[in-house]
Amino acid sequence: MIKLDILSDPICPWCMIGKANLDKALAEVPDHPFTIEWHPFQLNPDMPAEGMDRREYLETKFGGPENAVSVYGRIADAAREAGVIMDLDGITRTPSTLNAHRLIHWGGLEGRQTAVVSALFKAYFVDGKDIGDRDILLDVAESVEMDRDVVARLLDGDADAQDIRDRDAHARERGVSGVPTFVIANQHVVPGAQPAELWAQVISDIADQVKDSA
Repeated sequence: MIKLDILSDPICPWCMIGKANLDKALAEVPDHPFTIEWHPFQLNPDMPAEGMDRREYLETKFGGPENAVSVYGRIADAAREAGVIMDLDGITRTPSTLNAHRLIHWGGLEGRQTAVVSALFKAYFVDGKDIGDRDILLDVAESVEMDRDVVARLLDGDADAQDIRDRDAHARERGVSGVPTFVIANQHVVPGAQPAELWAQVISDIADQVKDSA
């Protein structure tokens, strides 16, 4: 098996699109070589714990409403091309994702990490839910068969919060400036929401290398 590390943020639309494209390629090769681990990267590491109004966030980030509309128009086009359903107009708040990343980490300890990531993407981009909200995170945890009461106790404390911050900072120190970022076998970096065809070629190339070395 070959390690595929994915740095992402559950409020990053390109991360959801990138995952969908990767999933398409992996579905075509059920015996693909990858074992996947998700890693934290916060688009807004200084976001207040309560988050902020979505419109205000987008207009501040992109320098006004016109630029925000333009950027998200391109995202909507890319989502349609990837077959990804997003209700971008239904999102009313941009949350802090620190606790969402804690949940992804705990999901990984139970072998449910990718399921947590998928559920967070759906909650935010499809259902328009505030994934910075404790109850929403508990609903996500329960939906992937994690113990709601255990997760509630963890969220009520600061377990692994500093670890998430440190891992985020470490990624930036290594030169990661945007997500999604995919790292294959701790050697090859694939940035951005690459098309399924690229991943199919990567999988094919890896299979050929394995055969040649056998």
